[in-house]
Amino acid sequence: MIDPKIESAIQAALAAYSKYNDFDATKLSRNFFEVFSSPEDFMRKVDMLDEVFDENPRFEAMREVFFDLLLINFFSEDVKKLEDDYLETKEWEKIEEQTLDRGTELLNLLLYLNECEDENIEPELEDYLKEFLLVDEDEFQDEHRIYEPVIVNQILMESPIAEIGRVARLLPDDSEIKEIFYPMMCFFQNTAPSAADKDEIAKNAVDKGFDMAVIGILGSFI
Repeated sequence: MIDPKIESAIQAALAAYSKYNDFDATKLSRNFFEVFSSPEDFMRKVDMLDEVFDENPRFEAMREVFFDLLLINFFSEDVKKLEDDYLETKEWEKIEEQTLDRGTELLNLLLYLNECEDENIEPELEDYLKEFLLVDEDEFQDEHRIYEPVIVNQILMESPIAEIGRVARLLPDDSEIKEIFYPMMCFFQNTAPSAADKDEIAKNAVDKGFDMAVIGILGSFI
């Protein structure tokens, strides 16, 4: 099974990536839907996902983001077929160890948006940082370190899109949040962008295809 939001997110990402790249990623829809809806176990589905990307190197930029989507789909759909305490088993612990270096910080944001829906609250950057990631808590200093560029640039919520783009380009290459900084900040500034707003976001994007694909994914979770 595929979570409806995940299905929409895949379609939005493929369409946006295609719009801003000389590559028709929409032709991969069937491939991805087959992976996500497969009855195989999670690690086999990861292998299947990687096979799609290995065969389509021009879509490589989205590999780890789609891993995030696969994991979200596992939490929302696949886990229903497993034992109630599966996520506390040695088997899942082993999977976590095997996939420790996979995915992006987009995963946390998507989990947060699901929580917002469950609790019927509007997503806000400050709430995400302080209430979900708990960046102010002593025991969550890893999150504080990772999200420091976001924490110190919250003023960007009141700034033009161009300024978000300028700051995004200045982040060091080794920043763990660099990849999704621009689309994440644009999303929190305007969670329901119009077509004109999206044009402005694309105009100032660091990587148009990637950034707009992420914007499309985030919009599917609202």
